[in-house]
Amino acid sequence: MLYYSTAGKPKNPPLLLLHGFLGNCLDFSQILPSLSAHFYCITPDLPGHGDTYTEPGHYTFPHIAQALLDLLDHLDVPKTHLLGYSMGGRLALYFACEFSDHVEKVVLESTSPGLKTAAERMRRQQQDDLVAQRLLKTSLSNFLDQWYNNSLFTDLKQHPDLYTAMLQRRLSNRPEEAARALCGLSVGRQSPLWEKLASLESPLLFVVGELDLKFVAIGKEILKTCQQNRRQVTLSVFAQCGHNVHLVAPDAYTDAVIRFLSRTI
Repeated sequence: MLYYSTAGKPKNPPLLLLHGFLGNCLDFSQILPSLSAHFYCITPDLPGHGDTYTEPGHYTFPHIAQALLDLLDHLDVPKTHLLGYSMGGRLALYFACEFSDHVEKVVLESTSPGLKTAAERMRRQQQDDLVAQRLLKTSLSNFLDQWYNNSLFTDLKQHPDLYTAMLQRRLSNRPEEAARALCGLSVGRQSPLWEKLASLESPLLFVVGELDLKFVAIGKEILKTCQQNRRQVTLSVFAQCGHNVHLVAPDAYTDAVIRFLSRTI
């Protein structure tokens, strides 16, 4: 069973929130007060993160999607909204495609349906495997310094309090578990979901920061793919934000999410 916490009244519409790599259920603490006023928020620690442990061979999309479904069954939640950030967004989209009967609406933040070609996937597997080896060979604090030296997180560093608090949460990770998660859940090992995305029945909101150029482009491609197939999709680009919109602009973020999830279609 996944470790999880909840916020909000169980009678409210459920919302399952999935964090990114190196995160845990506390990553959504800034947005939970607003969201839990409207929704029954369920925030699990994904395998390899926080207080969730799993078998070494279970760091796969099918295993984790089934674990999420088991969690919903445990909570007697037959159908839920989904919100996923980065790695958690890829898991959310996979879950929505595989278990569509259990999903209402989907919010994806700074994420991707996967890499389209086998060559791209192989290169990414090799890259992530090397990063995982580095994670095991250096101190966690040094690894975090290197990881967040990516231009994706430049805007986050302009908010020292947020950045420092996030790093403190990241220091609770277990390197061996995090390395398994990085390898097993690599976008290079993920089957691309572009074709399934085109037939996704759940309404979709894609959230991205304007400074996160790679994912802005992905968001536009998702929009085009879904619109060509007459699917319900909204692209929301946030000014002066990078990869972590929910951290940098929590009020605007929750306003957009609440508006989207509460809208009657």
